[in-house]
Amino acid sequence: MLVHQILKAKRDDGVVTVKPGTSVADVAQILAERRIGGVVVSKDGQDPEGIISERDIVRALAVKGPACMQQTVDNMMTRNPVCCSRNDNADDVLTRMTNGRFRHMPVVENGVMVGIVTIGDVVKARLEELSMERNALEGMIMGH
Repeated sequence: MLVHQILKAKRDDGVVTVKPGTSVADVAQILAERRIGGVVVSKDGQDPEGIISERDIVRALAVKGPACMQQTVDNMMTRNPVCCSRNDNADDVLTRMTNGRFRHMPVVENGVMVGIVTIGDVVKARLEELSMERNALEGMIMGH
């Protein structure tokens, strides 16, 4: 399965981005309202400069306390996020996410962000693919 197939199956309305300088409190509000785990930091909505996730915020709260909520994403985001393209294989993307210990990967084509996949998206797609393969094999074995 390829990344573009995963993007096609997602029913969202694009990548949620915030601009550099956005407060961590505002990001936490967006994450809660949208029920998502991270946002891409981008000046123009096309070039992913960083990612800030729930994990980043929780870690900062543990270390710095509630005052971290007044900081900007610039101080907390993961810079230069690992990206993939639409034609990347989902298994390769899953391996890169697992090895890198991150859960969000922007999809970039010709220098422009065209989507985002999460580890949940990739696992769901892979499980659906395995289920279809199992059903096909069962059908072959049973003579259908």
